[in-house]
Formats: sequence, C-alpha cells, structure tokens
Amino acid sequence: MDKIIKIIAEELGIKEKQVENAIKLIDEGNTIPFIARYRKEVTGGLSDEILRDLGERLTYLRNLEQRKEEVVKSIDEQGKLTDEILQLVAIAKTLAEVEDIYRPYKQKKKTRATVAKAKGLEPLANIILEQKETKNINEIAKEYVNVDKLSEEDKKNKDKVVASVEDAVAGALDIIAEMISDEPKYRKQIKKTCYREALIVTKAAKDEKSNYEMYYDYNEAIKYIPSHRILAINRGEKEGFLKVKIEKPEDKILNYIERDIIKGETQFTIMLKETILDSFRRLIEPSIDREIRSDLTEKAEEKAIKVFGKNSKQLLLGAPIKGKTVMGFDPAYRTGCKIAVIDETGKVLDYTTVYPTEPQNDVEGAKNELLKLIDKDKVDMIAIGNGTASRESEMFVADMIKECSRDVHYVIVSEAGASVYSASKLATEEYPDINVSIRGAISIARRLQDPLAELVKIDPKAIGVGQYQHDVNQKKLSESLTAVVEDSVNKVGVDVNTATPSLLSYVSGINNTIAKNIVKYRDVNGKLRNRKELLKVPKLGKVAYEQCAGFLRIYDGDNPLEVTAVHPESYEATEKLLEKIGFNKNDLKDKEKLEDLRNKLKNVNIGEMSKELDIGEMTLGDIIEEVSRPGRDPREDMPKPILRSDVLKLDDLKEGMVLTGTVRNVIDFGAFVDIGVKHDGLVHISEMSDKYIKNPSDVVSVGDIVKVKVIKIDRERQKVALSMKI
Repeated sequence: MDKIIKIIAEELGIKEKQVENAIKLIDEGNTIPFIARYRKEVTGGLSDEILRDLGERLTYLRNLEQRKEEVVKSIDEQGKLTDEILQLVAIAKTLAEVEDIYRPYKQKKKTRATVAKAKGLEPLANIILEQKETKNINEIAKEYVNVDKLSEEDKKNKDKVVASVEDAVAGALDIIAEMISDEPKYRKQIKKTCYREALIVTKAAKDEKSNYEMYYDYNEAIKYIPSHRILAINRGEKEGFLKVKIEKPEDKILNYIERDIIKGETQFTIMLKETILDSFRRLIEPSIDREIRSDLTEKAEEKAIKVFGKNSKQLLLGAPIKGKTVMGFDPAYRTGCKIAVIDETGKVLDYTTVYPTEPQNDVEGAKNELLKLIDKDKVDMIAIGNGTASRESEMFVADMIKECSRDVHYVIVSEAGASVYSASKLATEEYPDINVSIRGAISIARRLQDPLAELVKIDPKAIGVGQYQHDVNQKKLSESLTAVVEDSVNKVGVDVNTATPSLLSYVSGINNTIAKNIVKYRDVNGKLRNRKELLKVPKLGKVAYEQCAGFLRIYDGDNPLEVTAVHPESYEATEKLLEKIGFNKNDLKDKEKLEDLRNKLKNVNIGEMSKELDIGEMTLGDIIEEVSRPGRDPREDMPKPILRSDVLKLDDLKEGMVLTGTVRNVIDFGAFVDIGVKHDGLVHISEMSDKYIKNPSDVVSVGDIVKVKVIKIDRERQKVALSMKI
C-alpha cells in the first residue's frame, strides 16, 4: 500500500499524507463530492478533479498489484520462479509489462513451437542457441529424426513425426523463434524504440472521395501524433477508407536482438539471423503493432473523454435565466416547428406547431399565432434549438419580434439530446398527455431557465460536446460523464422540495431508489421543513444522510442555514461564529442586516477563530463564504447567454469584422464559436493567443462569451475561420 501511495503522490504532485487520507476516506465509502467539500482538512483541500484522478489510479494500481500476485503464483506453481523474475515483476509499472514477463509461462494454444517441443526438439534448439557445438548441425539433427522409431499408428499423427534432418532443424528454429518472441526485455526495448522512432503510415484503401482524404497518403511520428488524429485514423480504417501500418526501424531492432543472441561467426550464425527475422516479422511485430495501436488509442480516448467531460461540465454549469417566461422553439422543415411556452417555474402554459419553414412557408400564419401566444402568456424570451432549420427559424423569429408589443429577445440553445429525452420513459412520466415531438420544445425552453436541472434528465453521452464520443470506450465515457454530472450537481446544490428524481439521484449518497422515495415522501407529507426530516425517508439512513445533507437546500424552512452548503455537522460552530460577531442565524433572512454581517465576516481572523471554534481553517473559510451569500447559486458567476434581436447571414460577414460569440464546443485543435450565422466558426488553436497554447481548454470553455475576428470566409463550403487575436 505504501508503494501505491508513493506512486500516486508523485504522479499527482501532492503529499503522501494527502493520498493516504484520501484513500482511507474512499475506502470508507465516502463519495468524491463529499470528500472534496466537507473533508478538506483531512485531504489538504484536494479538488474533486484530483480526487477522481486519484481514485482512478488507485483502482489501476490495485489491479496491477493483484495481477502481479497472480502471475508470481502461477510461475511458482510451474516450479520456474526465480529471484530475477520476482525482481522484474516487482519493478513492472504497467499491466502490459507484467503480461510480457508472464508470456513465456502462459499456457499456450497449439503453435509451431509447441508442436516442435512435443516432438522432443527442445534440446536441439538449446544446442543451436549455445553455438558451442563443432560437430555439423546436420549430424546432430540426425539423432532427432524419429520416423523409423515410431509405430505405424504414431506415424499417422504428423505432430509426432520428425521425418528428416531439415524437419528437425526447422522445428528447433521454431522453438528459438518463440523464445525470442517471449523474451520480455526484447519486447520492452522494441516498444521503446518504436515510440521514439516509428511512424504511423496511412494509405487509401479505396479510390473514393471521403472525409479522410488528408490521410490517403500520410505519415507522422508516433511520438508527435495528436489524439484527435489517432481517433480520425481509427475511424477511417473502421469505415474501410484507410489502411494503417506502423513503420519501424527494422534494421535497428534486428541488430539489437542479434547482438544479444549471436556469439561470433559460427555454423549457426546465418540460421539464427533468419530465425530472428522470422521471430520479429511473424510473432513479435503483429503483437507489438496491436499493443502500440491499442496504447495510442487508449491515450487518445482518455484525452477525448477528458475534453468531453470538461465541455459537458461547462454546459451543465451554464448560467440559469430565472424568473422569465420562455417560449421553446424546436425548429424543423416538413414536420413543422414545435412550440412550447413555460412559465418561470417550468410549468407548461401552451404548445402548438407552426410551419414558417420549407416546404409550407406559412410565415404569416406562424407569425400571427406566435404573436398571440407571446401577448397571452407574457413571454420574455424565445429559446431556439440549434439543430436542423435553426437558422431559417432564427431569421423568422428575428423578423417576428420586431412586431411584438413586448420587449422579447431570443437565444440559440444547444438541443443535443432533446429528442432522446422526448422519447424517454422519464418524459412520458412527466408529460403523459403531451405529444413526443412537443416535449423537445419544452426541454429546449427549460434548458434556458435551468440547464443543469434539464440536462441531468438526458444520458450524458447525448449532450454532444466533444469529438469522437461514439468512437471511444463507451464504459469509460459513461463513468467519466456520470462523475462530471455528479460533481456539477453537488457543486450547485439541489432544492430538495422541487427537484426531480433524476436530479436528486446525482446528489452525493442518494441512489435512484432513495431519490424516488424523497419525492414520494414529499407528495405524502408536503414540503420538508428541515434536513433532519430526511432521516424519515425510507432507505435514507445515517450514512446516506451524512453524505447528502450539505448538498440539499431547504428554502423557507425551519433553519436559515439550510439554504447554504453548511453541513449539519458544522451548525454548532456556525452559530457560535455568528454569535461571536454579534449576529444569529435568523439574520441571514434580513437583507439589511446581511450587508453588515458580510462586512464583519470579512474582518474575521480565520487562524484565531478556527482555534476558538475548534474547526479547521478551510472549513471555517467555507462557512464564512456560505453565510456571506446565503442561497447563492455558483452558476451566477458563469457567462450569461447572448441575447439576440436580429440575425446575421453569411453574406453579411466580411474579413476583419469583430463579433461576439458563444463557445459551443472545444476540441483538441481549437474551438467552435456561434457568431449567429448558419454554421459555427472555427478558432484554430494557433489563432487563440499570441502565446504558445498546448490545450484550447486552457483558454476557453463551452459557454464562454468571446470576441472574435473573421479572418477567412469559404462561402462555397459555408465555413468561417475566426481569430481571438484581436
């Protein structure tokens, strides 16, 4: 365990004590959001991201240790365990290295070498390898020809027959080829050489136009190839457009093995050189290629999943627009645009379908119907989905709101996953009497009001911000995105009296069953008045209560502290703190006293006060922050969506124009920005800053509002290149 702690501490650049304490908390069953928020003193303030990485590495390293034990046990049972093997296993850092050490001792399926061993040719292989025998090899091999010694029955079985000297030598060389292939030090060195010097080479698999034309005659050093290119090449190969191979420094690799095996010029030299070449091409190269491709893919997927997670988190934590009546506008052509109006609480007021787009083009009819709804329901904003027919719908809306009697703006909203939600069991339960197609418009409207509460209803994979999400390991992607949703929900906190089961189920310590039980309890008993009442919810015991209580908010309840993230375990200390500066918890409800309270809290000496209250400084810092701004939503600090009242066409764009846009997606090579034309413009990584940038996500995040300059317009392909270097 000490070894694992040391490795993780070095990799994450944190102290061993922090790792040790975090592992203890994880092993005790505490959730990552709970540890990150309420056990800062114990972990030294490790963030949820670092704790997630720590948890991942802990699982991997524990699996590695377990596999090492299994391998040592298996080799020992075969009576072949040596101190050297024990040493090699002990220093192995990856599962791949352990498997390479175990390779010679694995139970093999039938191979040319196993057949040769069954024929008794292993001693001959050892004679050739030793290269000491002066007697001609053919003379030595004669002793192993057994065709005359076998019964007629045995002669029928080719796997037993050594028919000639050539047969005997060939079998012995097959044994040597497999021994070379199984030698861990060769495989380790070959992989090292490949990672340093090999190229990934791609050619066209068919003479056909495709998205992969840049790879029809392409090569790049393995050590430099970025992850998005690995995933693009993989997809091109899978779809049958590309042939891919790893080009290695073969002569260098063969020389390395020859130097280790061949002991000067002897009668065995040529046959050993040929055997080394056979071993490399037939046995080593195909498996090394698979390992390298698998390793590159795994690292590329890991990066893509991280990008996807980061983008999703930004989308989930998008600023809510509260207290507004919103019209959700789900654009379409033939089937018509679906419209749903929801009030400030998310309740559906009206819904309809209009046909302002192709082929009906009923602009006037649609306009009249929607203007009536805007007046009737006092609509403040229109949320337009960004899918098919979005720009045509935007042009229609921009034109229509000029005739509104009210001040109405529109916002383009990501509609990714809205159709998935519409047809889901959850949507059917929420709106049993509303048509599937209208549910998408409700979801689009609600996303503007509260992105987090709406997006948690959708499988995180369907949110669709990232690249190649369908090509990566789906299990890992799912785990990563679930963790992202958990961290986002717990960062914001959840109103226990209004939250849906889907939102509650992401709260620390609450599973699907408990989430449904909370809602049932609410339905029977009315609103919860305090957090302690949660203990009356079936299946929500003391352990779950400790994990979830701080993340659940109770507005207008018995205890004003329960609109904050202050945990019940800190209530006493919080009340003492307020008392010491001349206030009490009820003052949190009084706006006039709150300003005075804030000023007093700013002057608290955290070091001294934490000793007086007997709590940690980090915990005290969090308490002060919470009671300074009770009921604060951390998303309020996020950039607000751009409100538009007019539309921009591609023809309106000119090079050099400076515009404000919303970052819709961040990928390895840049970011896509919505500037209000039909297609998002691309800011390439080289156009993000005058400084060198390794990762676009270091500069921008999904949802950011950025100023960009138009640097190139390709009207034919409808592509716009943008720059942030203004």
